[in-house]
Amino acid sequence: MNVIRLVLNELIGMFVDDGNLALLALVVIAGVTAAVKLLALPPLLGGGLLLAGCLAILLQRVRRAARATNR
Repeated sequence: MNVIRLVLNELIGMFVDDGNLALLALVVIAGVTAAVKLLALPPLLGGGLLLAGCLAILLQRVRRAARATNR
């Protein structure tokens, strides 16, 4: 039973380790989805926005982690 709990905690930790990262990714995905569906944005442009948004979030998180390491 203890092993199962440990495995479940590790699985949850993989996806929810950084709550802000997950939340921002969901906001970007929801925003792009709404733009594609409601504003008739071309899907290819939506994919580019999704890529750019996720990369921007990742870059911001890496910079913050690097700044925290230097302190």
